[in-house]
Parts: sequence; C-alpha cells; structure tokens
Amino acid sequence: MISRSLIVFIPAGYPNKDKTVDFMLSANAGVIELGIPFSDPIADGETIQRAYFSALSAGFKLKDVFWIVRKFREQSDTKLVLMSYYNPIYKVGIEDFIVNAVSAGVDAMLVVDLPFDEADEFVKVCRDFGMKNVFLAAPNTREERLRVIDELSEFVYLVSTYGVTGIRNKVSDLAFKALERAKKICKKPLAVGFGISKREHVLELFRAGADGVVVGSAIVKLIEQFGEKADDRIEEFTRALTSET
Repeated sequence: MISRSLIVFIPAGYPNKDKTVDFMLSANAGVIELGIPFSDPIADGETIQRAYFSALSAGFKLKDVFWIVRKFREQSDTKLVLMSYYNPIYKVGIEDFIVNAVSAGVDAMLVVDLPFDEADEFVKVCRDFGMKNVFLAAPNTREERLRVIDELSEFVYLVSTYGVTGIRNKVSDLAFKALERAKKICKKPLAVGFGISKREHVLELFRAGADGVVVGSAIVKLIEQFGEKADDRIEEFTRALTSET
C-alpha cells in the first residue's frame, strides 16, 4: 500500500462533509487517513479533539463517513485508511460497519484503541470481506508483539513517541531508534506518525528508512485557520512536505 508515501490525516466532517471531500482531493498524498469523529479520542491531542468536537456538535453521523468515501472515490483512487475508535464500530456491529466501508471504497481499517490480542473477531470479519488492517506499534512494543502486528497489518503504523498526537518541533531520537529496531523485525512497510509537522521531519524519516510518514495535526491546524478555504493551503503544504529542494 505504501512506498515512500506521505500519509495525510483528514478529520471527517470538519467543518462539513462536503469540504472534507475537497480537502482529501487537495492533499498531495500517497495515502489518505480519514478520521471518524469520536467523543473521547484518547490517542489524539487538542487540535484533533477540537475538530472532532466541532464535527459532532454540528450533527455529524457515522453514515456521513461512508458518504464522504463514496464521493472521494468518484474522483480518486488514492489509497484510503479509515481511522476509528472501536466504540462506533461495535455500536453498529462489526459486520455491518465493514460491509459499508468496503462498499464505499475503504482500503484498510486502523482502530487505534483495539489491540490485536482483542481483535480476533474484528480481523476475521475484515478478512471475510476483503478489508485490510493497520495496527499501531509503540517504541517500546516487545519484539514478539511487533511480529504479530507485522503479520496482521498491511503496513505497521509506528508511533514516534509516547503520548498523543500533536505538532512537535522535532522528531525525537526515540522515533529513529524505534524505526531502526522495527526495520530489523518487520517485513511489512513501516509508517511513522504522531508529532510530524514539517518538511524536515518528513525527509529525515524517509532518509532513515520509513516507508510512510503520517502528518495530521498540522493539516487540521490549516483547516482550523482557513476553514472552508483551506483547499489550496492543504495542497501547497502537503506538496512542500515531500519536496527535496
């Protein structure tokens, strides 16, 4: 799914579902990570929390996610990972959710609060309907767990540091050490995320051997600042992130 890819996170429904589609299309990305708004996003920092709260306050519903994906698929075949917490999936039923996601055009699921050792039913349903999975790995994930994550995932999402998402000034040394270690263990591609917001961050990680780099909060900040007029800003910013010059 990824090969030296910029993975761009877009929160669904912020500021509305129509603009979400426009922002996804504007991103110069190898993969789009579309986030489902949730009331208790424990893995996310304040920027994404505010976006989710705004979307939910405006009446955003789970069905709107699938509408967004369908509209996006009418114009793009860019790989799409749907990021969710487990509660919305459990509430509607795993099979119903995955059937709707596959039908809409989702390529893979990332459920951030569902560890693989509690995900047997979820993974089975995904496989039954042709949905791929992405699991998170932390810098301190034990080797035996990392091997299982690698086996189950289309690519491994390596969290760059401890804590939540959010803009940081530099990529921590911990991220590079974790990436070097994971590359010796994992056979699948490795994407690094959390705290990455600048061109130098992205290029440093690519040079260190990352197959993908995830940028999220910096994109959401642009939407927060420019609202419905953020399209061009997103296009310009994401294009610059991978520019070598």
